[in-house]
Amino acid sequence: MEPPVVSFLVQPTSTVERPEAPPEANSRTFARAIADVREGWQNRELWGHLGWQDIKQRYRRSVIGPLWITISMGTTALALGLLYSQLFNQEINTFLPYITAGFVVWNFLVGCVTEGTDVFIANEGLIKHLPAPISVHVLRLVWRQVLFFAHNLVVYAVVVAIFFGDLNQPYQMQDDPVTHPGLSWAILLAIPAFALLAVNAVWVALLFGIISTRFRDIPPVIHSFINLIFFMTPIVWHTGILHKVGADGDWRMLIAELNPLYHFLEIVRAPMLGHQQSWHHWAVVGGFTVLGWALALLAMRNYRARVSYWV
Repeated sequence: MEPPVVSFLVQPTSTVERPEAPPEANSRTFARAIADVREGWQNRELWGHLGWQDIKQRYRRSVIGPLWITISMGTTALALGLLYSQLFNQEINTFLPYITAGFVVWNFLVGCVTEGTDVFIANEGLIKHLPAPISVHVLRLVWRQVLFFAHNLVVYAVVVAIFFGDLNQPYQMQDDPVTHPGLSWAILLAIPAFALLAVNAVWVALLFGIISTRFRDIPPVIHSFINLIFFMTPIVWHTGILHKVGADGDWRMLIAELNPLYHFLEIVRAPMLGHQQSWHHWAVVGGFTVLGWALALLAMRNYRARVSYWV
């Protein structure tokens, strides 16, 4: 008896399916990076609600709640205004509004930078379990800082109301050779200036957030460095003092001019105080806006898909 013949049917292999590229490779395009930011903005209800809940959670079981933000800003501005007005021999009626406006804007800038380094690390749970663009967490952070800024504006409004008679006319700060025009409708320039600050805050948090997620030494370095920048930024002192310390005050102005935060601070503070507006501050901020967003989109293009693995 002959053994059974077993036949094997071979399927034709005219078309060979290639394995698909990994998701990370497909996501490394500028189009995907821009789409992430666009989709994040479209989720306004999500990050708007989360940002508001952050403030409510921080002051839960507190009697006056978020008003502690205003009280803290008010006591700080008053204490430092009284102290440094005596140290620098400044008139309190113009120096206290200067310090108050400076602190209000500075707190927003520093909050976006320092918290931006931890933005993805602090949202590890949401990033791993919530299918949302990573820009949502950055917009949540910036929105939270905007709410803090709004609370602190109450202190600024009170101080300006008290010293309105001195700020509503041309005035000079002590040792400042520039005569400022005083408060006018030019104060409305603070609105687009602050909007420009918020736009920059987004790229700062995106860029530093991605870098800090990969290299965990960056946040403490930024926190330490920002304390040095505070004393080098005209907040508790003004640039006119640099001219007082010597006849060569022109080169001393580089202490302020080479500090990027000074320009971001000044485009908002100057109209808030009726100071003479220097348009080179807007040019510097505009340049940083373009450069910063280019770097942030580059980081998003290359590493946005890895953030969920790094946190």
